[in-house]
Amino acid sequence: MADIIPITDLSAEGLFPYTSTAELTLKEQGLFVAESPKVIRTALDSGYEAVSLLCEDKYITGQGADIIARMGDIPVYSGSKALLAELTGFKLTQGMLCAMKRRAEATDILSCAHRIAVLEDVMNQTNIGAVFRSAAALGFDGVLLTDGCSDPLFRRTVRVSMGTVFQIPYAHIGTSDSGYIAKLREQGFVTAAMALRSDTVTIDDERLSSADKLAIILGTEGDGLKAATISECDYTIKIPMAHGVDSLNVAAAAAVAFWELRRR
Repeated sequence: MADIIPITDLSAEGLFPYTSTAELTLKEQGLFVAESPKVIRTALDSGYEAVSLLCEDKYITGQGADIIARMGDIPVYSGSKALLAELTGFKLTQGMLCAMKRRAEATDILSCAHRIAVLEDVMNQTNIGAVFRSAAALGFDGVLLTDGCSDPLFRRTVRVSMGTVFQIPYAHIGTSDSGYIAKLREQGFVTAAMALRSDTVTIDDERLSSADKLAIILGTEGDGLKAATISECDYTIKIPMAHGVDSLNVAAAAAVAFWELRRR
């Protein structure tokens, strides 16, 4: 049975995962924080192990009751909405945070995958979370990230993804130089860079949709993909635009590309 602990001391050692603003420190300790009942349930269903739970008082017998029932004897810290905001430094929109143990990244995504998203140096946590959500929803087999990307298990990314970071395999593919393109090609992938270039093919080009194994490469906001990456890819693709708009946010562009180029 879960150990319900009313919060009386904001500096209590067990509250560290919820008071720390340095998510890299949590990562070094093998932890991350999941936010909201839906995301926490998805993490538990995906096999992630909870270390502790922080929840608003009313969630104990309300929206979080089923989660607490699954927690075994781990500590469940509780307090008022105002107290939790003071503790964490932000207002919890859905009243629950859960510190969980990290797991090792997937070791072999490419051998059995047919559609892969690759993020090159994308640091914006909201965008990464949205890309994961679209990739999972539209049937992609995994996400690869260069070492210049933000961590997929940072709290904001996990929340924006609605827990799909737990459902779709991901791994880091190395540095952001174009060397990773060769690794994809060795595994039989056709590579398509999304970039604003004149030498592009349209996103509905049959050579892309008919490819058995396709990797869509997406770059960071502003700078986009590195020139060397674009040059190494088999194709450069662009979404047709109207009204003089030249591009979409990387997360929006990813959703359009994933839908058009999903495996049929």
